[in-house]
Amino acid sequence: MNFNKNISVAALALLLASGGAFAQVKKKPVPHSATPSATAAQSKSELLPVDHNVLIGKLPNGLTYYIRKNTEPKNRAVLYLVSKAGSVLETDAQQGLAHFTEHMAFDGTRDFPKNQLVDYLQKSGVKFGADLNASTSFDETVYQLPIPTDTVSVFEKGFTILANWAGYVTFDPAEMDKERGIVLEEARLRGKNAQERLQKQVFPVLLNNSRYAERIPIGKEDIIKNASVATIKEFYHDWYRPDLQAVIAVGDFDPQRVLALIKSNFSALTNPTPEKPRTQYSDPQGVGTSVVTATDAEFPYTLAEIVVKHPETKIRTTTDYLQSVRIGLFNQMLNARLGELTQKPNPPFLFGQASYGSFLGKQDAFTSIAVAKSADDLQGAVKAVVAETERARKFGFTTTELERAKQNALIQLQNAYKEKDKTTSSSFVNEYVEHFLNNQAIPGIDFEYEFYVNNIGKITLAEMNALAGKFISDQNRVVVVQAPDKEKAKLPDDKTLLSWISTAGNGVTPYVDNVSTEPLLARNDIPRGSTIVNVKKDDSLQVATFTLSNGVKIILKPTDFKNDQILISGYSFGGTSLASDADFPSANFAAGIIGSSGVGNINQIKLDKLLSGKNITMSPYISETTQGISGSSTPQDLETALQLLYLYFTQPRKDPDIWQSNITQAKAFLANRNLDPTNVYKDTVAAVLNNYNFRNLVTTNAQLDAASLDKAYDFYKARFADASGFTFTLVGNFSIDDVMPLLQTYLGGLPANGHAETYKNLNIHPPAGQITRTVYKGIGDKSTVQLVFSGDYDYSEVNNVQVDALESILQIKLTERLREQESGVYSPGVRADYLKLPNGRYTISIYFGCAPTNVDKLTADALDEVNKIKQNGASATDIQKFVAEDIRSTEIQLRQNFFWAGYLAGGNQNQENPHRILNHLKDLNSVTVQSTKDAANKYMSGTNLIKLILMPEKK
Repeated sequence: MNFNKNISVAALALLLASGGAFAQVKKKPVPHSATPSATAAQSKSELLPVDHNVLIGKLPNGLTYYIRKNTEPKNRAVLYLVSKAGSVLETDAQQGLAHFTEHMAFDGTRDFPKNQLVDYLQKSGVKFGADLNASTSFDETVYQLPIPTDTVSVFEKGFTILANWAGYVTFDPAEMDKERGIVLEEARLRGKNAQERLQKQVFPVLLNNSRYAERIPIGKEDIIKNASVATIKEFYHDWYRPDLQAVIAVGDFDPQRVLALIKSNFSALTNPTPEKPRTQYSDPQGVGTSVVTATDAEFPYTLAEIVVKHPETKIRTTTDYLQSVRIGLFNQMLNARLGELTQKPNPPFLFGQASYGSFLGKQDAFTSIAVAKSADDLQGAVKAVVAETERARKFGFTTTELERAKQNALIQLQNAYKEKDKTTSSSFVNEYVEHFLNNQAIPGIDFEYEFYVNNIGKITLAEMNALAGKFISDQNRVVVVQAPDKEKAKLPDDKTLLSWISTAGNGVTPYVDNVSTEPLLARNDIPRGSTIVNVKKDDSLQVATFTLSNGVKIILKPTDFKNDQILISGYSFGGTSLASDADFPSANFAAGIIGSSGVGNINQIKLDKLLSGKNITMSPYISETTQGISGSSTPQDLETALQLLYLYFTQPRKDPDIWQSNITQAKAFLANRNLDPTNVYKDTVAAVLNNYNFRNLVTTNAQLDAASLDKAYDFYKARFADASGFTFTLVGNFSIDDVMPLLQTYLGGLPANGHAETYKNLNIHPPAGQITRTVYKGIGDKSTVQLVFSGDYDYSEVNNVQVDALESILQIKLTERLREQESGVYSPGVRADYLKLPNGRYTISIYFGCAPTNVDKLTADALDEVNKIKQNGASATDIQKFVAEDIRSTEIQLRQNFFWAGYLAGGNQNQENPHRILNHLKDLNSVTVQSTKDAANKYMSGTNLIKLILMPEKK
């Protein structure tokens, strides 16, 4: 269960005020069916249409429903219950009970006493936390239930569950008392840190002492501990009512059957008499500029934000929509300029952003963020970000910038349009949630695409250039500074800070749009390519494998899972394992630096501009044991993507400015890294689990000083000089006959000398034996525990299934014991990893956060659950849950390009049986009570057990 709290101001601004490159009707364009003509709507402002393919209505009791048939994924539906009941509605005595109510919905309802609801769904293949979840925010609570539709009883029961949440939560006193501890542990896990302490200083000013500043969803600890059943029932009675609720159902089903299920399950719900009015709270307009400076001993960054709030605009008409398109273009162009500043050898900030978008409390905001390298650099960071906005206000944008932004916006919407029959149900659900809560329009992808095509060309440079002046103001403005305590003396006073902002635009000159007139790859430079020397086809997997005369191997799987997607990856063995210890720091930077330096004679800034209007990603990488490249493309952009891949092999670019920028920023991040207890703990965990090998630890200043661009560049070139050992995998919407000539040209044109090369086994893995390391760091009353079992591993599909089962079953048992029984943790976790290369190794990690006083007890409880499986094996019920969840997740994965790309490439690296997926469901039958007992004793014997604990600093 998630809730919106403890967001740092930077995160709040990033999450709420950032805008995309396209219209802000929704976070991301999602497909709908045909709607009235967008051409007819463009001549005057009209209400945006509502997609007729979604059935929207109300029951007599006021409950709203949204129903849409959608077959991606097949045999699945996503059901949501949305209630306009959030923390702003709480009385003083109820602070935290909106969120507490959400928890109690999983702890007993009319038809599912105690934890029976979770138990029933797990047996049906629905995973608690990952699938089954809920969230509470300021204005709403949302429950989500992805559910299979191919089992009628389970599907229909889903609507019973939603109705139970909507009106039949029982609030059993014993269950409520147990849940108090879980809610408090959620608060501990997400809070009791620098972000929470800074939030308490900043929110009253940022949110103008509004209801939003006073009603953080997690609430108050003493109320969570002591609230009576009657008090929480009062909140539920007042606000969980059908006229404030919506049921959203999208999936592979008959809409009329779903409508009947909604009517039969929800019609009996009644509204309270008399009803309390649902007050619409807002963040009131502020006069002038407010400044707040907040510091904390554990905050590792120095940053400033300028938030200029404006009345909220809801997108309901074609005029609203067109303005939102302009805003998206404005955000894109302004942030492209800020991004260019980070590529200077001494960038003025670690991070900079400025954008207009939605905020809280019925307000929008133009938010500028500058994260400085240090307090000494704060002035330069603030002025650099503000100066770009002032440059846009004074001189506007260029014609070429606007055309690129339009191309990028159109290509993103075009991608959504092409995928309209492959859009996932969850995308539609999220849009309907916004429609119900905020009355945001849902016109449909056909209307949106046609509107874009017919109107985006009419957006003028003058219109765009006027926006900055509208967004910038010194009224209703809040300026926030956050920094470490130790930097407090270096921070500006309010007057100085405001003077930085007011003078930042002095002396700015018009932006010069430097673009490349060169093609990505000149015609004369296109390689001659190679011939095909071998072909193997596997009809059972619909996979073909080609070997070219230069030694390159290509695995191809055409799919129809996405209409506009091709995934591309390639690897060969070697990696940083081949670098000496002295050269490792340089080698470790190599791929990242080269991948952000452009190609050939084209630097990264010009390359980004050159690729505008194309949907391409391509990045080289070098890991410990491999080097390779990964990316994606649309079918129409595939040749350009392959040209870029070819250039990363044959014409990597050495850019001293990019090198120095990365070194400068890396040193700045290191400066205050150890102020954050989490970083100190993570660094200790990495050190212990990698047996203190420096290659897998945080890079030090000394290593940064020793690193060299020349060495990095030379190492990169050496790793990509010979493609004869490379295997490439392409998965997506293509015809083999169509793509093979391109692959023969560009992959077949890669350099090759037949020099067989592999990795070195550096034997970096957790040490043997029983080890305990305790880190004492932090002032918050919170601890973190990791228990890591490790050892040698015989990598095989049979063993992998057993370890997967052990992981899943342990997750169930630890949730039952540590969370539900002991009320000592919020979200315990289990992670099992197994590797074949460079040698067979496994780790099984148990991790959780808790109160420092409970560390020993909960650690013992966790190990006790392990011992129970070692002694008795897993229960048949828990094995059933594992199998059900695995079957359901596999069904989904088999229809995903990303799954197949990883499956084929990973299987090739490990030399695994390519048909193992066809036998996977049969392999699940090998998981038995005895096999889980054997696996637990084999892999969790305790011979190699590392305990890693974070405790607060000793007083």
